[in-house]
Amino acid sequence: MKAMVITDFGGTEVFEQRDVEKPTPGASELLVRVHASSINPVDTKIRQAGSWAGISPPTVIGYDVSGVVEAVGEEVTDFAEGDEVFYTPEIFGEEGSYAEYHTADESIVARKPENLSHTEAAALPLAAATAWEAIVTRGEVEAGETVLVHGAGGVGAHAVQIASASGAQVVATASPETVEQTEDIGATRAIDYESEEFADVIESEFDEPVDLVFDTVGGETLAESTGVVKPHGRMVTILEPEGEWGSAYQKNLDVHMLFLERDRRPLDALRRLAERGQLEPVIDSVLPLEEVAKAHEMVESGGLTGKVVLDISGE
Repeated sequence: MKAMVITDFGGTEVFEQRDVEKPTPGASELLVRVHASSINPVDTKIRQAGSWAGISPPTVIGYDVSGVVEAVGEEVTDFAEGDEVFYTPEIFGEEGSYAEYHTADESIVARKPENLSHTEAAALPLAAATAWEAIVTRGEVEAGETVLVHGAGGVGAHAVQIASASGAQVVATASPETVEQTEDIGATRAIDYESEEFADVIESEFDEPVDLVFDTVGGETLAESTGVVKPHGRMVTILEPEGEWGSAYQKNLDVHMLFLERDRRPLDALRRLAERGQLEPVIDSVLPLEEVAKAHEMVESGGLTGKVVLDISGE
């Protein structure tokens, strides 16, 4: 099968197209013909130096799949040949999705939303499942609450939609290029982080502090947000937080650090939202698999308005 392999850790020059052996599914696994994948920031980090994830080049990376089941292991009960599925592959020590075929345990796989194409569905698994876990599972969002999302990129844009679908009022920081888009997908107020201070906006335009903060930016962003959160509020981050945390203690805030665990449960929820029209993939560009190096460069350069998706089947 055709695959884009990293031959070593490093820059985008480490990608090389190779013909590699087609995988065989284990007893509880599916063999999936990959129609599309997408690029996440973690992909670029693993390409650069992925030994922390048990990755050993030469290998295939990539952590989003939308495709069709081609074969199943003898213990598989929930899927059959021909089913359309989507999922985010395991990271630690596993091969990824920049290839024509991929195997995965059925426990982490879900049926693809019927109303989405494979290129659309491939934009969702890692980013949107992370957003679901942050807003719903860890953040325990409730209707009528106010949620502040820092960064309306791949994860954040889906968090805005999930929080809005849950009945929350959403405020989000965004790049100048994505302010209008962020409000179009559900934010009550999108804050241009280049020209506005989020704390000033919340203090001047909202009657109360926020109930939940979700940070996808990192650095001291989460610590700097403690002043706009209600006492006993919640904060979730997907990056290691920095800064001073005295006010978080004084307000008895719940602070959660989130690294997504692979599981079918959030994907089933995302499918329902997508099929109801409450969750739309946010896509910047679609490129062929052979241009994965360019896709990585685009993600690392920033300034995107959504996910970069790889069309692997040539649809």
